[in-house]
Formats: sequence, structure tokens, C-alpha cells
Amino acid sequence: MSDHDSRPGRLGEVIRSFGLLSVTAFGGPTAHLGYFREEFVARRRWLSERSYADIVAVAQFLPGPASSQVGMALGYHRAGWAGMAAAWLMFTAPSAIILAAFGLLLGTVGVEGGWIAGLLAAAVAVVFHAVSGMARSMADTPLTATIAVLAGLIVLALPSPLTHVAVILLAGLAGILLRRTLIDASPSPDTADPDSDAVRPVSARAATISLGLFFLLLLGLWLGATVLGGWLLTRLNAFVQAGALVFGGGHVVLPLLEQQTVATGWISQDAFLAGYSAAQAVPGPLFTFASYLGAVDGGIGGALLATVAIFAPSALLMTAGLHFWGRWRHLPALRSAFTAVNAAVVGLLGAAFWDPVLSHGVTGIRSLAIAVLCWLGLAMWKLPPWSIAVFAAAAGAVLL
Repeated sequence: MSDHDSRPGRLGEVIRSFGLLSVTAFGGPTAHLGYFREEFVARRRWLSERSYADIVAVAQFLPGPASSQVGMALGYHRAGWAGMAAAWLMFTAPSAIILAAFGLLLGTVGVEGGWIAGLLAAAVAVVFHAVSGMARSMADTPLTATIAVLAGLIVLALPSPLTHVAVILLAGLAGILLRRTLIDASPSPDTADPDSDAVRPVSARAATISLGLFFLLLLGLWLGATVLGGWLLTRLNAFVQAGALVFGGGHVVLPLLEQQTVATGWISQDAFLAGYSAAQAVPGPLFTFASYLGAVDGGIGGALLATVAIFAPSALLMTAGLHFWGRWRHLPALRSAFTAVNAAVVGLLGAAFWDPVLSHGVTGIRSLAIAVLCWLGLAMWKLPPWSIAVFAAAAGAVLL
């Protein structure tokens, strides 16, 4: 890449394209990746199909919100570091603002009322749809299904944020130890054109600095929150952990955020699930659910803090990932570790579906009917998530 690739015109392209996508990209991370491919590979031709596939592969192997990480990498590829920041800001800001405003409104009117109960029922449909879909692709062998079930049972038996982290680490270790079985049962990676370097390279220095900052944030905030406490350090630690330790992105962030915010008493269970349902109705990354949680807990300042904190690890890891991916992507131990981790996150999400989603969302035949109809709309009629949330709120207002 030459210096002219960072000229203002290219930065403007990033701002315009991601600004439009931020208000039209409904459907979750998988749909976002489809929008990105159509916009930047097929239409704008910023990079080749192969290079785009490499970026997606990096994001899939890293914790954090996959679609946001791909967006950051595309912005960096087109316009350097300013492009990475602009892609994240433009793609994230609209949904973060909407959800933060909803959190502030909820703090004013409270979480009572049928429309809130309707949103809780919709959350049942959304999470069940996510768990079943992920299980078909990530826990579809006897071994990966066993890992998923054990992970879910462990976090239900020992509910704690530390349990979630321990389960992820243990799954990765199991994947390394059982790598022959896991690799034999999983698709082989695409090895075509292994020396392709079409994506703007990241220097070893930048990758090293990013990794250092990542671990400094993760460990430093944990130590500060544990030893010193206080509102700022505990909130920063919670949202940085959620952004740094959740593999799979999207709905998988639900159980860890629930442990970090509800189990600690920062917000109520009903407020948490109402916001989670509302998050389905807005475009952009689902991780902006953190903006809502921050607003409920700490107003506008809390929303801003939560938004930046949950996405910061993703930017640091993606920077390092772009540098190291070409060297490490074919290592059998790495492939098998992430296969096992992906199976474990299915179990984590399954546990969250049981408690608190199902236990709070379905309280009688009417709320069950709303949940089932929402699932039917999502899974069979392929209705957009925002329409499901609107229907659930309206039905709840009438029936519950």
C-alpha cells in the first residue's frame, strides 16, 4: 500500500459507505458480513474475494463482535488507522445512540407494563433461534456437542463471570488435547494462495503494541476493580471483559453481560431482557446492547463508557490478528482449540436461554404464544428482527 491510499478521499469513502450500512444492516453478524461483501467486494471492489475471506477468517478466530471487527479491518485496508476508527464509529453510532436513548427512557418510565413483557417473550424466540442455529454448525459432532452440554451445565451449576472465563479456557485446552478428533470432524481450511498479501499489512510493532495494550487493559482493570473497586473501574472491567472474552460475537455476549450487570445488582433482570429484545430491532452490531446497559446503569456517561469499553479489545485484537493470521492460521492446535471454544459458547448461550431468558420471558400461555409466534416469524417466515420486536411489544401491551 502506498501513502496515497490514506488520502482524505478514501477516508470519505469509508465514512459514507459505513454510514449508510449503519442504518440499513439489519439481521445480525452473519447478515452484516453479507452486506459487507456485496458493498466492498462486489460493488466498490476495495479488495478481492480471497482477501475478504481472509479478513472474515481472522475475525472468526478472535473473541469479540465479528462483523464489527471485519468492518474495522475493511476501514483500515481502505484508509489506514483513521479508516479503522471511522468504520467503527459510523457503523456503531446509530444503534448505540438509539439503544442508549431507550435505556434513558426506561430509567424514566420503569420496566412495568405489558409492552416490556412482550419484549421479554420476544427474547425467548431470538435466543432459541440463535442457539439452535449455532448448535447445527458449531456443536454438530458427538465431541463438540458434549463440550457444549458440559459447558452449559457447569455455568448453570456455578453462576459467576469467572466460571464463564474458566469454561472458555478449559474448552480451548480440551481442543488442543483432542485436536486429532476435532480436526478430523471439521472442514479443512482453505489453503489456496497462502502467500496472498492483498490486505493492507500491519507491522510487527503495531501488532506487539496492540497485544500489550490488550493484556494491560484486561489484567489491569481486573486488578483495579478487585483491589480498589469504585464505579468507574468496575464498569470498565465488566465491559472490557465482555468484549475481550466472548467468542462468536452477537448473541454470545448475552450470558457474560448478564453475569456482569444483573448478578452484580447493577440493573434488574427485567430491564436487562427488555433491552436485549429492543437490541434486535435496530441495525448495526448487537454489541451496542452495552450502550443500553450503560445508560440504564449510569446515564449518558455510562452509555459512552460501556460502548467504548466493549469495542476497544476488538480493535486491539484485530490489529494484532491481521499481522499474525498469515503465520498461524494453518496450525492444527489453533484450529482445534477454536473449534472447541466455539462449541463451548453454544453451551453458554444455551444456559442463558434456560435462565434468565426462558424463566423471565414465558410466565403463562399468553407470553408463550407471543414467544412462539416471534420464533415462527424469525425462523420460518424470515421476517426482519425489528418487526418481531415491534410485534412483541404491541402484542404484550394488549395481552399481558
